[in-house]
Amino acid sequence: MERYRALVARADGEEIASSVEELETAPLQEGYVRIRVAYSSVNFKDALAVTPRGNVVKQYPHVPGIDLAGSVTATRDARFREGDTVLVTGFGLGVSAPGGYAEIAQVPADWVVPLPGGMTAREAMAYGTAGFTAALSVLRLEEAGLAPGGQGPVLVTGATGGVGSVAVSMLAGLGYEVAASSRKADAEAQALLRRLGASELLAPDALRMPEGKAIVRERWAGVVDPVGGVALRDVLGSVRYGGGVALSGFTGGADFAANVYPFILRGVKLLGIDSVLCPMPERLRAWERMAGDLKPAGLLDAIASETTLEALPEALRAILRGEMRGRVVVAL
Repeated sequence: MERYRALVARADGEEIASSVEELETAPLQEGYVRIRVAYSSVNFKDALAVTPRGNVVKQYPHVPGIDLAGSVTATRDARFREGDTVLVTGFGLGVSAPGGYAEIAQVPADWVVPLPGGMTAREAMAYGTAGFTAALSVLRLEEAGLAPGGQGPVLVTGATGGVGSVAVSMLAGLGYEVAASSRKADAEAQALLRRLGASELLAPDALRMPEGKAIVRERWAGVVDPVGGVALRDVLGSVRYGGGVALSGFTGGADFAANVYPFILRGVKLLGIDSVLCPMPERLRAWERMAGDLKPAGLLDAIASETTLEALPEALRAILRGEMRGRVVVAL
């Protein structure tokens, strides 16, 4: 048995209280690996896991954290050896199974991705699920025909958030003209988006469809949309012929009212992005690209800040308040 620290969320009546506790490792099951966690990250889903009626976790006490990166210290699966540097995102991590907000995690080997060459564990968590989702969005748009040069600008909504900020940087690094939309209009947010490579900054109201219009002039060669909600209809109505919208989130709401015109008049594609149960071959391909041509210059400086296990509850509250910009890495 080995003792380790973890952030534990416990149900307290109608509230969820979270604090750092000392836990003991359980015997390692067949097909599992034990990982000494170096870094995790802060995600909106993690904040929901420590929120009453967040509807993410069914049973408490619980260790949240849907991302982790570290090194294997014990294994009962032939694919991994002690000392391997690995990462885990999605599947049941931090939701149905204890997550990455712990110094030690035991996870099924089927969930584990070898850390690609050219990427550190800290960089992997500067990406985390948000960066992985951004990469999947770019890959799906490419598969749908998006390519740099001549097709027009690519729009990123929710551009100061986790998925959006990484997507802006990835697309700019690939040579796309990037338009960034965010409801944060202060000078700091705009400076961040410019540093990440956005050439045009837009308020969400600038994307709104005029009253009574079903479709408007073509503007976007593609769209990375982690926001969804009512604005999705407006975005769909301005995508260029044959373009696609990679939809990965619903911070703007789960419902939207749309019409069929973008699909039948312009051949627009609505591409659903799932980072949780994404098949391993596609997962490995995305992480290899993230260590290569998708890797933003100055990933850590431009996108990521750092927090500790003890300060994590406040970081989770901040993301719920909409106060977080870019990515936050948790140092274990």
